[in-house]
Amino acid sequence: MPFDVRLPIGLLFLAIGLLVAGYGVMGHVPLSAGVNIDLVWGAVMAVFGAIMLVLAALARRGDLPPPPEA
Repeated sequence: MPFDVRLPIGLLFLAIGLLVAGYGVMGHVPLSAGVNIDLVWGAVMAVFGAIMLVLAALARRGDLPPPPEA
């Protein structure tokens, strides 16, 4: 089976997203226009990482076609 780049990208974005969102939850950063940017973008990165992990798992199971070869 060829190397699927979605797995390490998913793990990276999930880990960094959780760290940034956790930092936003702690509230150490002043709000920008009333929005906690660290919390919002940390959640966005964590969701993107989770989507990449789901796609990697589906590809490994055979539900998705393999990515094109370079």
